[in-house]
Amino acid sequence: MEWVRGEILGHGSFGTVSLAKPKRQSSQEIIPQLMAVKSCGVSCSASLVNEKVILDEFRDCPEIIQCYGDSFSFEKGEKLYNLFLEYASGGALADKLKNSCNSGLPENEVRRYAKGILRGLNCIHKNGFVHCDIKLQNILLSRDGAVKIADFGLAKRLVVGLEKEGNLGCELRGTPLYMSPEMVTGGDQSSPADIWALGCLVAEMFTGAPAWRCSDIAALLMRIGVGDEVPEIPGKLSEEGKDFMRKCFVKDPKKRWTAEMLLNHPFVSDDDEDGDHSTVTLKEVPSASPRCTFDFPDWVSQQSSLTSSSITSLSSPESSPDSHSWFSGQESNSFDGSWSISPAERLRGLISDDQVDWFGSDDWLNIR
Repeated sequence: MEWVRGEILGHGSFGTVSLAKPKRQSSQEIIPQLMAVKSCGVSCSASLVNEKVILDEFRDCPEIIQCYGDSFSFEKGEKLYNLFLEYASGGALADKLKNSCNSGLPENEVRRYAKGILRGLNCIHKNGFVHCDIKLQNILLSRDGAVKIADFGLAKRLVVGLEKEGNLGCELRGTPLYMSPEMVTGGDQSSPADIWALGCLVAEMFTGAPAWRCSDIAALLMRIGVGDEVPEIPGKLSEEGKDFMRKCFVKDPKKRWTAEMLLNHPFVSDDDEDGDHSTVTLKEVPSASPRCTFDFPDWVSQQSSLTSSSITSLSSPESSPDSHSWFSGQESNSFDGSWSISPAERLRGLISDDQVDWFGSDDWLNIR
């Protein structure tokens, strides 16, 4: 692909990010007229090469930045490796927060961004990868404000049973302010570490300040890894938001909620993302972290919308008012899981001594 480099968008530890425009493309290529290109010297391109390999696995996920290929070029006497990426014209979430004068974002926006990030993380984790560097600077926005998870330079594939082997027990990956306790203490960075980082990110989006207020990295890592301290949960956040963050800030990674579980949390699961969330209750959110189908100790059943008229229609038309149908004896207009008669009595009401003539009825239909 022939292309032209445009203005520089930013710099990173890997190199530079610039606008790029293809000169021409074949009819079979699906490449936009404007891209972002990451460039660095070939000698230090391992991170970008790793990013391309991983992004090629997520071509169909709308919440992950798309990759359009790579190339080599010679510029100013240096051989460069170039990675072509989707251009997110909305900038980074970090820039959006900065433009708000670091006063934080409205909760409805925080909910929307958190939901988009969770969708992307769910896709990443289900495909056996960990991002390892979830933070505001790596969450980009498209023109319409949709979330795009970017910068997979530190991401890695998890091999079942070999996660520890690749970590050497002491490797630190990511940004200290977003590191999880298990990452700090044992170099264990699997999918729960991304969820911890998401909790830090949500706190920062809402308050406008980092989840941890500590300038000394050594002291910060001690606070994260030692003891029971977790980041402070904003007091002005809704009850749903506070509970969401508690599920992210579980110290034990085995008990921390997964991306898939969090997608069903009331904080992000409401379809009316711009509506009033004040009526959402937390009765449907278990206080523990369920890891299987039956692990919901305090799940509260919601009342059914069955009315007395619909219950009556379920009984046989020939039944007398005092005959036992499945719902007979029910005095309430809604089903709440309780019964006024015992199961044995209900079953007796279904038993009949009459013989049923299956072949003598004229009501049978011939089906061909």
